[in-house]
Amino acid sequence: MRFAALLLSLLALSIAPARSADIASPDDTARFLAGLPPSPGSPLVALTKDSSWQQHANYFNSIFGQEDRNHLAKVRAFSKARLTATHDTMLYFFSGPDALHALALFPNATTYVLAGLEPPGNIPPLTSLPRGTVTYTLHALENDLHTLLSLSFFITKNMRSQLSSGPVYGTLPVIYVFLARSGKTIHETKFVNIDNDGNERAADETGVKTNAKGVKITFSAGEGPMQTMYYFSTNLANDGVKTSGFLAFCEKLGAADSFVKSASYLLHSGNFSTVRNFMLDHSATILQDDSGIPVKYFDRKKWELQPFGRYYVPISIFAQHYQPQMSEVFGRGHAIPIDFGLGYRWRTNESNLLLAQKTVEPKPEAKPN
Repeated sequence: MRFAALLLSLLALSIAPARSADIASPDDTARFLAGLPPSPGSPLVALTKDSSWQQHANYFNSIFGQEDRNHLAKVRAFSKARLTATHDTMLYFFSGPDALHALALFPNATTYVLAGLEPPGNIPPLTSLPRGTVTYTLHALENDLHTLLSLSFFITKNMRSQLSSGPVYGTLPVIYVFLARSGKTIHETKFVNIDNDGNERAADETGVKTNAKGVKITFSAGEGPMQTMYYFSTNLANDGVKTSGFLAFCEKLGAADSFVKSASYLLHSGNFSTVRNFMLDHSATILQDDSGIPVKYFDRKKWELQPFGRYYVPISIFAQHYQPQMSEVFGRGHAIPIDFGLGYRWRTNESNLLLAQKTVEPKPEAKPN
């Protein structure tokens, strides 16, 4: 009888949900997934004793170390030297979970808004998952990040399948890894929606229709000021973005610095003219590779264009998007070399960036008395 009672008690414990004391903080969860040690009192410390996590940590230490030395340090140096008039808001449309470049290029933004089709996903308490599932999650993250860290961009079709399976899925775990590996401390994570008027609403709020579902992460660099990163899963094509409230939400954030890379040349299409026009109207600065807004849409009376790197014919699957006007901008002899690769032409000395800065209209001169 006693044995039966003990067995029932143990069974109940094995299927019971994790207690609040067993649920790790967002920051410890991010650090664990990133292969960094969680805080000493975290319930995740026990999982770091597993050889699978230790191998994961060694692998991430290696590849992120290489990434920082060979790429991110150069991107940060470019940002410090060339992006000197930044703003509080940073918009990164067609980003997927690429928080890494958002943080490296615009480290001082107060609010980041990333957007793509991939779902925000979820991270259940890792202590509630079987050890095998945790190991699978770590291996999946290694596979998810391989392309970005090797080529500087995600392959869209691969990302959609890789980010959709398992209990830990979506863009959130990848963003967590990038925040942790960028030296950030995560303070709070909330799931949010945008209503049709562009207002932020709690994800569990009833009666709210939304076509923009997202996650809101509050973080800081050590003891530095609080920063916020949003990621929204939303359709940025004309038929979706006109009714989602997403652009109304972005408009409320004020003048922004926008970044575009490896965006499948969607902004070259008439199907994305609404987002293209929004960026031109509401951005103070636009930094992009040639997959961003075509040069012909920049009014030279309103924008100063500074090319960086070299402009080549786009890779074969996007060859139809070659821009003669872009070639002219780069061919005038004013392009400044860059020492890192970015975008589809990811090899050093083959990449291009265009910095477009909106000019300030001169004040009218005072009339003589």
